[in-house]
Amino acid sequence: MLRNDPGSGCAVSGGEVAGILVAVFWAILVSFLAVALARLAQTLRATTKLVADVTDQAVPLLADASSAVRSAQTQIDRVDAIASDVQEVTSNASALSATVASTFGGPLVKVAAFGYGVRRAIGGRREDAPAKPARRTVIVGRTVPSARRGKRKKD
Repeated sequence: MLRNDPGSGCAVSGGEVAGILVAVFWAILVSFLAVALARLAQTLRATTKLVADVTDQAVPLLADASSAVRSAQTQIDRVDAIASDVQEVTSNASALSATVASTFGGPLVKVAAFGYGVRRAIGGRREDAPAKPARRTVIVGRTVPSARRGKRKKD
């Protein structure tokens, strides 16, 4: 309130100045809060749009991932079946090998030993077979005839 005193002009009291300052302060505060709320609303709209876009893209990706996991599980089941079949074949082959070795192993070794003995016996009796050359022994870079070698062993 303004006073109109005859001699003093327009005078404003201290209470009126304080009221005007509080009103200006509140106006500035409300303006800042309005701007902050407007920016917050804009941020919330952008966040909502972003979440909606992510959801739109994530749902098909999750469906694809789920089908991929199902397909992988099917393939793992197939590989497991193949591995069990291979294990069975391996055990059968091992059993067959053991059976063949026990059935034919002993007699074949005996036949081979007999054949070797016969060859040695026939080969040793041949008169027309050339005599084997004398063996030589190398001692520190020298060659020693087999006759001297026998003497060395006796010494």
